[in-house]
Amino acid sequence: MYARAVLSFVFVFLLLFSYSIFIGTLDIRSYFNPLSKLPVVSPGPCAPEPPLRVYMYDLPRRFNVGMLNRRSTEEAPVTARDWPPWPRNSGLKRQHSVEYWMMGSLLYEGGGDYREAVRVSDPEMADVFFVPFFSSLSFNTHGHNMTDPATEIDHQLQIDLIDYLWQSKYWKRSGGRDHVIPMTHPNAFRFLRDHVNESIQVVVDFGRYPKNVSNLRKDVVSPYVHVVDSFEDDESPDPYESRTTLLFFRGRLFRKDEGIVRVKLAKILSGYDDVHYERSVATGENIKASSKGMRSSKFCLNPAGDTPSSCRLFDAIVSHCVPVIVSDQIELPFEDEIDYTQFSLFFSFEEALEPGYMIDKLRKFPKEKWVEMWRKLKNVSHHYEFQYPPKREDAVNMLWRQVKHKLPKVQLSVHRSRRLKIPDWWKRR
Repeated sequence: MYARAVLSFVFVFLLLFSYSIFIGTLDIRSYFNPLSKLPVVSPGPCAPEPPLRVYMYDLPRRFNVGMLNRRSTEEAPVTARDWPPWPRNSGLKRQHSVEYWMMGSLLYEGGGDYREAVRVSDPEMADVFFVPFFSSLSFNTHGHNMTDPATEIDHQLQIDLIDYLWQSKYWKRSGGRDHVIPMTHPNAFRFLRDHVNESIQVVVDFGRYPKNVSNLRKDVVSPYVHVVDSFEDDESPDPYESRTTLLFFRGRLFRKDEGIVRVKLAKILSGYDDVHYERSVATGENIKASSKGMRSSKFCLNPAGDTPSSCRLFDAIVSHCVPVIVSDQIELPFEDEIDYTQFSLFFSFEEALEPGYMIDKLRKFPKEKWVEMWRKLKNVSHHYEFQYPPKREDAVNMLWRQVKHKLPKVQLSVHRSRRLKIPDWWKRR
């Protein structure tokens, strides 16, 4: 009788205990895990990443801004106080002036939490080292073609620079792997480029270089510096209808390598009333005419040039003209952050050269989708602006962030190189 009463009591207790857990009035986890009693703390906002610390070599002016004023004999390294403006009437030299804007961003002494890179005076504190040699401007300045005797000046500058770098303990320490060198002209540094092929090169594409010299693993793809003015007041209530030309192209037709597609496209695209395809050279007046044409066109054709890329793409972007890219081997800047398919169309050589195919696709392209791309172009175009002083998320800051992204692989390569007894043994298998 007593045992039956005890069992009944235990049964009722277990029933009430289970019901309390079910309705949530009793939390047994707190008995076994005291930490669960602690209040939940919401995570605070993430602190911004610190800027890239860059040590810039103090090179004599003949390696950089001295080329902008060849009458000057000043050799002392340039400072923020005497930083010269980029010449207004520089023509196509401007498209390869990335080196100038990157150097200026390091010299700039203004503050701001938007800067992706800051200059440090102590090389021991540096994440990377910047080599302020204007290799593209040197090619464009010293000689008018590859056989011009004046190119020997460019050659000698490269020899002097290599001698300077090879005496630097910081170049020796990493084999140049943590050194940043802009080379956006396809013929920049052409005499001694293989002497710096371990460095982080800032290029516009890889059209002229073997993979062991320049590749996506270690190098940074830069936009060209656009040569047309940015379309700052593009506020048409109906931009699609206000742009009366379907497809626009204005430029040189006879190009090397993949650029031969331009001549073929001239034949394919002839005879269309809503297509403007014109042979032209880049004079001041023609650049203005190109700008006007892009601003009045829905789509801007960007075929390959002497290399897979061309400045025309970035002229189209800042003109808010939807780019139509015909280049099978093009690489694009900032592509880990920007999806180009949101505001550009891509055609292979085979597709573009099929009679009627590309024009038919463009004519059937939905107006709503085009307007969406146009809005996206307006939202991203600031990423392609080179300016001094630099501004938040502009082209220079985007480039320095790309350099920062390369650091883990750079450090891996540097550390491995210090202990390997047989360099590059994995390539010999």
